[in-house]
Amino acid sequence: MAAASSATAIPSLDKVDFLKLQNGSDIRGVAVSGVEGEPVSLTEPVTEAIAAGFAAWLLDKKKVDASRKLRVSIGHDSRISAQKLQDAVSRGIASAGLDVVQYGLASTPAMFNSTLTEDEAILCPADGAIMITASHLPYNRNGFKFFTSDGGLGKNDIKDILERAASIYSNFLAKGYSVKASESVKKVDYMAVYTSDLVKAVRKAAGNIGNGAGGFFAAKVLEPLGAITSGSQFLEPDGMFPNHIPNPEDKAAMKAITQAVLDNKANLGIIFDTDVDRSAAVDSTRRELNRNRLIALMSAIVLEEHPGTTIVTDSVTSDGLTSFIEKKLGGKHHRFKRGYKNVIDEAIRLNSIGEESHLAIETSGHGALKENHWLDDGAYLMVKLLNKLASARASGKGVGSKVLTDLVEGLEEPAIAVELRLKINQNHPDLKGRSFREYGEAVLQHLGNSIASNPKLQKATVNYEGVRVSGFGGWFLLRLSLHDPVLPLNIEAPSHEDAVKLGLEVSAAVKEFQALDTSALDKFVQP
Repeated sequence: MAAASSATAIPSLDKVDFLKLQNGSDIRGVAVSGVEGEPVSLTEPVTEAIAAGFAAWLLDKKKVDASRKLRVSIGHDSRISAQKLQDAVSRGIASAGLDVVQYGLASTPAMFNSTLTEDEAILCPADGAIMITASHLPYNRNGFKFFTSDGGLGKNDIKDILERAASIYSNFLAKGYSVKASESVKKVDYMAVYTSDLVKAVRKAAGNIGNGAGGFFAAKVLEPLGAITSGSQFLEPDGMFPNHIPNPEDKAAMKAITQAVLDNKANLGIIFDTDVDRSAAVDSTRRELNRNRLIALMSAIVLEEHPGTTIVTDSVTSDGLTSFIEKKLGGKHHRFKRGYKNVIDEAIRLNSIGEESHLAIETSGHGALKENHWLDDGAYLMVKLLNKLASARASGKGVGSKVLTDLVEGLEEPAIAVELRLKINQNHPDLKGRSFREYGEAVLQHLGNSIASNPKLQKATVNYEGVRVSGFGGWFLLRLSLHDPVLPLNIEAPSHEDAVKLGLEVSAAVKEFQALDTSALDKFVQP
């Protein structure tokens, strides 16, 4: 048993709007000072209150009798604020009378997995788990993801926790706040258990033959399987992210992994985001396996195992992907809303009403499988790719990444794919007292009405988010951001000329909305 370290100085207390810290099904804020215009919002007292709020929520949820203490596991990514926040989280959990198990540097998928593992020797299962991370955001940010054995918490749960935290924080303001060391803290090397399970999964398939927290994958998963990982890079955790943004969608990040594959004549390159819940790959010919290609690849693997199953994706996937899944693979493509939790929850819902679904995946690289308890796990997705390589080699059906790239043969990919962000000026008089969300919905309603009378365009008959329209050989989707006063516009087309035609249709329909900044669109469509 080891007590969490505590700061000697008592942090100052300011009034806090806790609900502003909500970011969908996560909590995010600024944890490190030094960036102009970004004051620290995740102070130690705020963090302690949030953790205590989660503890109170968990006690209500579990409704256990007084004979058993609940247990919460805590892990973090490589950010420089991780240790300070881990200590504050530990204090908040312990103050509610719950046991704390610290994992130290960990991945988000491992934290969820700790609520499923049954092994009292390593203090599992945890009744709840907290991952301290802000995914790919800059070094000064941080945040929290929460789990129980039922999966990640939803938006309403996060709102509930933040409301409880606000009440706890008000007591700090009224009675004073002091930093007290936590007595009920234990430490466990859970990542050793998690990585061992990944190795077993690959070996079973073979017939037993960013500077984030993902560095474990090379040393603890690939090397025990006999892979040569000498060309790996950026494995040492560094919370300042000195090499590139830890994001599988970032061009610099993908360029770095592609170059490493070429320099080392590797069969495959794998890249993760900071907390390892998103991933992508690069084959030996420099072909990036991310976004629609990664979805197509995972769909091909899953549909071999579960013919005819439904693949759930977010709203910005391409028409070519739909054709690939349904016409070539024989599956069903269910395009839903943006947000990894939305996609996962929709797959779970479909199964509950009798429509079989085994894969939920976003273009961002978030992906979850039914066989893996719907855990949003970038490492597990890569294990599925490795499984395919291993089983192909064991059966004499192929060696190297060509096994994977052959699976996406026939995927139609657009020549042009862009995302333009149309911002809503919340101070503009055209809002007339409406919220940015109401204004954005009015823009979408007007666009939908305009399209209905245009014979060149076809509005999608089944669509769960925004306005999706086909025309000129391509498509566009205008939707309202989940959290920000922004209308992202995605356009895909067979040529720049066709993409501009689609852009002009949108431009003509939304020009009367004066609070909408269309400069990005105007620049794109100009001759």
